[in-house]
Amino acid sequence: MNLETERLLITDFTPEMARAVHLGSLDADTRRFLPDEVFETEEIAAAVIADLMDCYGSEDGPFVHPMLTAGEYAGYVQLVPTADGWEIGYHTVRGHTGKGYATEAVLAFLPCMMARLGLQEVAGICDAENIASIRVLEKCGFQRVFEGDGMYQGTLRPIVKMIFQA
Repeated sequence: MNLETERLLITDFTPEMARAVHLGSLDADTRRFLPDEVFETEEIAAAVIADLMDCYGSEDGPFVHPMLTAGEYAGYVQLVPTADGWEIGYHTVRGHTGKGYATEAVLAFLPCMMARLGLQEVAGICDAENIASIRVLEKCGFQRVFEGDGMYQGTLRPIVKMIFQA
């Protein structure tokens, strides 16, 4: 994948990105909202990247792609299968937050992946305290369908579920 936006390149992971992914996963927001995406060592990040790269040729996913700005790793955007369909996800690493990169990435990535997979609907699920993530979904045209206790990151907690329909 090589999607270019005004400020981003959404591309495929390469093994050389392991250090940036490892370091980008260590911030407080990742630990708080995405604890299963914290990679404590570069070696763990490299193994995860290798697994993700293996998925690129399939139709099963997950499809996780790095966002680069000026050649620097700024986070990722993803589409992952769930029991009920597909879910969008994204994370912007510290130093790149608050610049609209997640919104820009989702707006480019979502239509491309929905067309590739023939999807009419994609969910976005956030921890209810993750106001920035909820705001990204709203800006990308997702509609709130649920707010309350639900499973998130393996724990029952307050969540917001939103849906995007083509």
